[in-house]
Amino acid sequence: MSGRKLSRQQRWRIDKIQAERNQRASARDVHDAKLLEAGEYGPEQPGRVIAHFGRTLEVEGEDGVSHRCHLRANLESLVTGDRVSWREASDASGVVVARLPRDSTLERPNAQGQLKPVAANLDRIMIVFAAEPEPHPNLIDRYLVAAETTGITPALVLNKVDLLPSEGGPLRELLTRYQRLGYEVVEASVNDHHGLEALRTALTDHTSVFVGQSGVGKSSLIQTLLPNEALKVGALSEESRKGTHTTTTARLYHFPAGGELIDSPGIREFGLGHLDEQAIAEGFIEFHPFLGRCRFRNCRHLSEPGCALLEAVERDEIQASRFDSFRRIVAELET
Repeated sequence: MSGRKLSRQQRWRIDKIQAERNQRASARDVHDAKLLEAGEYGPEQPGRVIAHFGRTLEVEGEDGVSHRCHLRANLESLVTGDRVSWREASDASGVVVARLPRDSTLERPNAQGQLKPVAANLDRIMIVFAAEPEPHPNLIDRYLVAAETTGITPALVLNKVDLLPSEGGPLRELLTRYQRLGYEVVEASVNDHHGLEALRTALTDHTSVFVGQSGVGKSSLIQTLLPNEALKVGALSEESRKGTHTTTTARLYHFPAGGELIDSPGIREFGLGHLDEQAIAEGFIEFHPFLGRCRFRNCRHLSEPGCALLEAVERDEIQASRFDSFRRIVAELET
């Protein structure tokens, strides 16, 4: 979808604001250079971005102490989880002078369709959903595709299981389908503390991120797992039964037994517009044995004879619901 056309006055105003920002950043960079030359900043040291607010960052030093830092103008934007090199000022603030190489990056498209980093140096994506608000399998599949295409191991966390019947039901059947695909599934509830130890174990010794719709209880889970952290927990709207956004910036938390967790702002939709049909198909792990085996090289997996995916669906080797989800995602790309 193309963006709306801006008027000349609107374009002039945007350019003016951007020029002013660049001028301020340049002035700050000159100021930093003078302070560095004057010895006002200490030596470079490694740190970790645990929160960011525009060009202002909260950086944790090796001693575990957090410092409010700003970003040198010649550096690209950083995200929570980034490893950096920074220098401390006499007032305990600091300046980030370099970003160290990333092991992994979780990205999602912004409103203009451009990829925007959400968090860095992750090795697990914890996809959180709940009995309320009602989970949508297609949204879960989107998260799984996003995880598979970034190479970050995903797991599913079903929260608020106290609202479900003890056995059976469509949601538990959905869980079973994902478990059969090999995905780890953890059931949890902050009300009766069900499954919290299993969740702690899944998070230990990993750098994970919680993603999922607003209102599924991501912040509530973190507050229960890390009771010393002051988190704002939002309540579900009684009318809409949809979640309210309570997290405004991604933040990194440490677990006492080891491991780190990044809480990201609630995401109702996880766009995949930057991927092509082949990449999306590869994001469905059960498709792998059949990709490249269709009769026609340019098979669209619609109704073509000799389509390996369609034949696998007929043999029940690929779940029909997952194949429908794949087709839905691809159709959205085409429009």
